Amino acid sequence: MAGRLCQRDGWIMTAMVAVVISDVGMNTLFKAASSKGMSSYVFLVYSYGIGALLLLPSPFLTHRSRSLQPLKFSVLCKMGLLGLLGCVYLMLGYTGIKYSSPTLASAMSNLTPAFTFIFALLFGMEKVSIKKNSSIAKVVGTIVSIVGALVVTLYHGPIIFAASQPSVHLPQPLSPPPSPPLNSNWVIGGCLLALEYTLIAISYIIQTHIMREYASEFALALSHNICVSVSCAFVSLFVETNNPSAWIMRSSIMLICIVATGMVNSTGYVVESWTVRHKGPLFLAMFRPLAILTAVVLGAIFLGDSLYLGSVIGGTLISIGFYTVMWGKAKEEKSEIDTHHAASSSHSKRVPLLMNYAAEKQV
Repeated sequence: MAGRLCQRDGWIMTAMVAVVISDVGMNTLFKAASSKGMSSYVFLVYSYGIGALLLLPSPFLTHRSRSLQPLKFSVLCKMGLLGLLGCVYLMLGYTGIKYSSPTLASAMSNLTPAFTFIFALLFGMEKVSIKKNSSIAKVVGTIVSIVGALVVTLYHGPIIFAASQPSVHLPQPLSPPPSPPLNSNWVIGGCLLALEYTLIAISYIIQTHIMREYASEFALALSHNICVSVSCAFVSLFVETNNPSAWIMRSSIMLICIVATGMVNSTGYVVESWTVRHKGPLFLAMFRPLAILTAVVLGAIFLGDSLYLGSVIGGTLISIGFYTVMWGKAKEEKSEIDTHHAASSSHSKRVPLLMNYAAEKQV
């Protein structure tokens, strides 16, 4: 039993790390496509429409979906609310990236664990007791992880590894020149991104509620993609009324961005739903600080960026905080399993005594 749980947790962690890396890549790809004039609203319509088409047969093919009970109206309403909420925070997020950068988006994502932790406490999904080491580990680990992400974002320090100039000249559309208009744009982008990740924390809570009532990751991902695509289509009809050319993909990078995002986001949402069903919303949110660390590492490897002391210190703090929360969650689960086994064994011992008492009474 314990071995299967460890193996499952290993797969969950591996899949979530892959989702984080792909999210950073998709944000960068979107920034490149939006610099060519792609509308973020039209992008959401197309990409999530493609994701819905890819996921369309999945609920009818998976064994779990066939064994589930019919959908209740309350669950459908929650799915619709989750899709509408997803439409709002996605539009906020991609607009924020358009005003700022993928790196700032990765940095602002570190707000998610804190907000998720607060909402999970309010809705009773997480419990904190100062008498339990597991609860203290979750609180301390969350704080340390967020501090580490802020260090990576705000503190550079001396250069530890100075990367050589890349052999191929890379354009730098993502590096903001220090002009006043762009600085004001970054403030707007930062505010939009902060609001996005607050709504994402709320969506994790709703997602957990849905998975407890209807445990089908593919059905939830399909409904989410459909709701986002349809909602964004209505918004786009008003926003892009005077710009019909926005619906035409004028460059290959736009088409690549739409198709790749549709594939990655649909798969990633299934993985996130699978994670939140087994591990809860806080576990899912704790992978957000890895995004900024991933952006720094990928930048150093592929873009020839220098490695700074702040990145090393912040990355270490993120790792310590992350594994501290994981340890706390694992200890809580082990305690729950031990309590369940103890209750089961106690019940099995009481049953024969009751049966013997009944037999003696009959005699």
